[in-house]
Amino acid sequence: MSERDLEEIDRSSLLHPFTSIGGHLERGPLVMAEGHGIRVRDRDGREYLDAMAGLWCVNIGYGREELARAIAAQVRRLAFYHSFASMGNEPSARLAERLLRIAPGNMSRVFFANSGSEANDTQVKLVRYYNNLRGKPAKKKVIARRRAYHGVTLGAASMTGLPAVHASFDLPLPGFLHTSAPHYWSQGREGESERAFAERLAAELDECIRAEGAETVAAFIAEPVMGAGGVLVPPEGYFEGVQEVLREHDVLFIADEVICGFGRLGEMFGSDVYGIEPDLVTVAKGLTSGYVPMSACLVGERIFEVLCEHSDEAGPFAHGFTYTGHPVAAAAALANLDVIEHEDLVGNARSVGAYLQMCLRDAFSDHPLVGEVRGLGLMAAVELVEDRAERRGFAPDLRVGARLAEQLLDEGLLCRPLGNALAFSPPLVITEAEVEELVERFRRGLEKLAHTLIVEGTWKPV
Repeated sequence: MSERDLEEIDRSSLLHPFTSIGGHLERGPLVMAEGHGIRVRDRDGREYLDAMAGLWCVNIGYGREELARAIAAQVRRLAFYHSFASMGNEPSARLAERLLRIAPGNMSRVFFANSGSEANDTQVKLVRYYNNLRGKPAKKKVIARRRAYHGVTLGAASMTGLPAVHASFDLPLPGFLHTSAPHYWSQGREGESERAFAERLAAELDECIRAEGAETVAAFIAEPVMGAGGVLVPPEGYFEGVQEVLREHDVLFIADEVICGFGRLGEMFGSDVYGIEPDLVTVAKGLTSGYVPMSACLVGERIFEVLCEHSDEAGPFAHGFTYTGHPVAAAAALANLDVIEHEDLVGNARSVGAYLQMCLRDAFSDHPLVGEVRGLGLMAAVELVEDRAERRGFAPDLRVGARLAEQLLDEGLLCRPLGNALAFSPPLVITEAEVEELVERFRRGLEKLAHTLIVEGTWKPV
């Protein structure tokens, strides 16, 4: 089959996520064919350095034989069995036990799903179930942050704080609220320190809960470092202040570790970095490094105690998916965790991540097109601005971030545009030499974009 034939099949058959329908019909897909380490190749044999680990997920890199062997062996032994009505399988039980050993906070049980969206939707149901069982049926509202991404199912999309996810879908649903994103660079006031900014955001959260009535607010959800919202690193003291507010009002903390979990920030979990003591934890992506779909809800001890205490009166826990605790996915996750631990990829994310942050700042912090370079570990972003002094970004209709991402394809670099920001989240196996290659490819693409913007009169350096 020719490349053109495959593109035609794609255009005439697939509805792609987060893709312009008209644009896709006009341009067609870029079809990837293989990958190894931090690189992928398209069907024409063109190689790309994947600075996004797929979608923030291929932590151990592409082409790992350890995963292929584990998946194949489990398929041969037991390809599938469900987890309903006390049924089980060995890989899912061993994986649950292993996750509880390394999890942040005081976790008691693990519930498996297939995606971060499904897991975060499950967290909403667990929060409702918990408060119903303990006699607080009015305590149901969930607070998230603007710019946050928590998924696209109805509940998860309602927690997501991105307008594009809400538009045309009649979202968010009632009972979902949003407070400010913790982006000091864009929202800090003149003369305001990071800690003062964090205290202001904690006070805003407190005011939101009081205005709604603490008896109606059930949970707060946050990523340790925001991913799709622009790689927003929390200011000094932020989570300390947030947790004080939540404890005062008996509001649960859901830590969304879908991106940050399994080493990306240089610790096993982002919660470990920021001293977060969650009641519920959501994991996905790095759980299997994207080799097969799997996610999980880690359920805190105080929540499970209530579920257990009221089990007889409530009857069976009436929630679950056909593929909950899928044995092949669990086997893949166990093999994935083996690689992460045996190769100390968390340590590599810490050391090489520090090198990535240094290289990006050295190369671009003073560039006239760049307002901010930010990130932690192997998670970073470069923010493009029209005016550095005024911290003014480009108008959305100029698509400056997306245009740079397109330029970078020509340089063989895969980045993710997030509005005016370009995000980086490479596999945790990346080396310092590959970091240097990444930065150089990005530099070439940025210079091409700057030249184009000057020529067309869209921007001029100040």
